[in-house]
Amino acid sequence: MRTDYCGLVDGRYLNQTVTLKGWAHRRRDHGGVIFIDLRDREGLVQVVCNPDNAATFAVAETVRNEFVLQITGLVRARPEGAANADLRSGAIEVVADTIEVLNPSLPPPFLLDDDTLSEQVRLEHRYLDLRRPAMQKNFILRYKASMLVRKYLDELGFIDIETPMLTKSTPEGARDYLVPSRVHSGHFFALPQSPQLFKQLLMVSGFDRYYQITKCFRDEDLRADRQPEFTQIDIETSFLTEHEIMDIMEGLVRDLFQKAIGADLSGDFPRMSWTEAMARFGSDKPDLRIPLEFTELTDLMKTADFKVFRAAADMVGGRVAALRIPGGGSLSRKEIDDYTTFVAIYGARGLAYIKVNDKTQANDTGLQSPIVKFLTEPILQEIIKRTGAENGDLIFFGADRAKVVNDALGALRVKIGHEKGYSTGGWKPLWVVDFPMFEYDEEDKRWTALHHPFTAPKDGHEALLETNPGEAFAKAYDVVLNGWEIGGGSVRIHREEVQSKVFRALNIGPDEAQAKFGFLLDALQYGAPPHGGIAFGFDRLIAMMTGAEHIRDVIAFPKTQRAQCLLTQAPSPVDEKQLRELHIKLR
Repeated sequence: MRTDYCGLVDGRYLNQTVTLKGWAHRRRDHGGVIFIDLRDREGLVQVVCNPDNAATFAVAETVRNEFVLQITGLVRARPEGAANADLRSGAIEVVADTIEVLNPSLPPPFLLDDDTLSEQVRLEHRYLDLRRPAMQKNFILRYKASMLVRKYLDELGFIDIETPMLTKSTPEGARDYLVPSRVHSGHFFALPQSPQLFKQLLMVSGFDRYYQITKCFRDEDLRADRQPEFTQIDIETSFLTEHEIMDIMEGLVRDLFQKAIGADLSGDFPRMSWTEAMARFGSDKPDLRIPLEFTELTDLMKTADFKVFRAAADMVGGRVAALRIPGGGSLSRKEIDDYTTFVAIYGARGLAYIKVNDKTQANDTGLQSPIVKFLTEPILQEIIKRTGAENGDLIFFGADRAKVVNDALGALRVKIGHEKGYSTGGWKPLWVVDFPMFEYDEEDKRWTALHHPFTAPKDGHEALLETNPGEAFAKAYDVVLNGWEIGGGSVRIHREEVQSKVFRALNIGPDEAQAKFGFLLDALQYGAPPHGGIAFGFDRLIAMMTGAEHIRDVIAFPKTQRAQCLLTQAPSPVDEKQLRELHIKLR
């Protein structure tokens, strides 16, 4: 049997014979002595093959990278000056007595310590990519984190309960992945976008505290922090207020980061309303490592003659805001042009700016910009006062619909903050609370749920569901870390009449509500307790803890941005017989 993992063999095994099993990471022939670095998930150990052991040496000569080996030998101290302090096994080496090739390997398509690999090559040979020490480290941490989450929740009385993978399509959020039924012709299951409705039903069932680390599925366009299938830590509780739920979940995040990677998130997480976050940062997941903030100018520009700013200020739902960049006066025209191109991605039609050369002269002498001539001196003085601008600063402006201004200037704030060194580093958690219940869909001309339609309104806001949905706020909360939303939740609606009001606000009629959500509406009438919960994006959490650029680096077999698996070539065609069994004809 294997004595221990390669990377764990150290001074404890001095002068002992050990048996090790792993992969040949590298073979080096030093003029009569062959060295093999034997690797497994815990790291490397150096194996020495001497020519005086002719049989073993002959096998060593045939070994190539990624051969699977079993080696038995004596552990001895490395010669003086040959120790490797970077390895746990760096003070010892194993003198091979026997080597058995358990399986040879074709020449691998890349070296496992090559950091310049294209993602396509890595994903096509994912089983080799996952052998790389950095990737093995990611997945060992992922395992450790999942166990820490379970331990924390178990100790607080949460019960792990599985919910269905084949369920009913309720297309109110992202697009569903559909699964055709062979038994019921023309009918379809859907893969769950989340266990939301089932975990609410578990609260109705009296389980009180539930959790599950589970797969979810969304058929949506991908980006760095999204995948068609992903893992979330799904949690629900009964009889707790939103503040009590947040306290427990804040403890979970703090405990996880401390025990998994030694990161100190001590102290209460700040709590900020959605309204304040949007006003100050243009984002409901602000990166607090960046101190740059917006300045509100909408009211001021209602008196301006400059048409671009005045039109935005007078627009229903319009906004004019400024973003001061301390020392930004040193930005070149090319840099400003590049930032103008960048904000266009978010719908901005331009990026006005003012360079502050002398703040005491609110005119084109002290202020450098093509727009200064369109603004009166009192307005320019007020801009300087509100933004707190100093000489050498630069002020960017956004003027459009509030969403465009928030998205464009919010993204610009993050980009400049990181590129120009304003970020303070470290971990900056935040609770964003009191979200609007709804947002208006201009295309469909109707209200849609900002989170999901099962979120409870704030106390005193229930009447607004029928009279003024746009003014209704929710008992909703997101936990944000360094500009990433790592979890989102809410107190749920536990009374049928309130849930029906929300459906009516969303233009979901009684028949449609009964067809899609009848089982939930029925359950709420049988003594449903007050309840609420949260879901954490587990892949995102692990990506943050490992410093990975993409969540693909912490998912064993991920999809590409085109939702394909390059390893298995999924999705793929199926034969006509399978389609006939499922009552499907392609067109």
